[in-house]
Amino acid sequence: MPRSNKNRPHKLPSDHRAQQGGMLFLLSLVIFFLSSLLLYGLYAYWRRDDPQSQMPLPLTFLISTGCLLAISGLVHAATRTVRRQKRWQTSILLITSSIAAVLFMYVQFRSMRTMMSGSDVAEGIGRGVIGMVFVLAFLHALHVAGGIISLAIVSVRSVLGKYDHERHWPVDFAAHYWHFLDVVWLMMLATFWMTTGGFA
Repeated sequence: MPRSNKNRPHKLPSDHRAQQGGMLFLLSLVIFFLSSLLLYGLYAYWRRDDPQSQMPLPLTFLISTGCLLAISGLVHAATRTVRRQKRWQTSILLITSSIAAVLFMYVQFRSMRTMMSGSDVAEGIGRGVIGMVFVLAFLHALHVAGGIISLAIVSVRSVLGKYDHERHWPVDFAAHYWHFLDVVWLMMLATFWMTTGGFA
């Protein structure tokens, strides 16, 4: 007579492949942004005597930086609550971080618009160091947009009760991704500050 499966412990599906894929994705982004910053640094050094390189950065970059740090903190807190089976707290943290991410995008695009509307760049956005600052900030914003989509998906799945103390890797990966965006933006902002006229 075959044994009953009722007394056997249920084995959770392994998500090691998803974790490895996620880490490889982040590693590829690290390489991309580090190489972009290196090329920008070389270009800024080459154009160091260009008067346009002394243009100030918009102060709203600091506001968007605060938003980005807040998002990272909220998602990190969600990784703690999901492990404690606090479904609604996790959902609220993720939804709040999604709203803050949309706010970041709004402030960031206003910052870039302010930066590019100056009289010194009227001849074209591709001219000089400030054009490169715009391009790198825009690339970072595109990755933030991707993070908003994934964060919204994770938030909806959290509300539906898809995560618990054993299955929570998507929440962890969302936190890793936003920490990555934090570090990259802080490095970019420091590099911009050193190669331009500072903050207005």
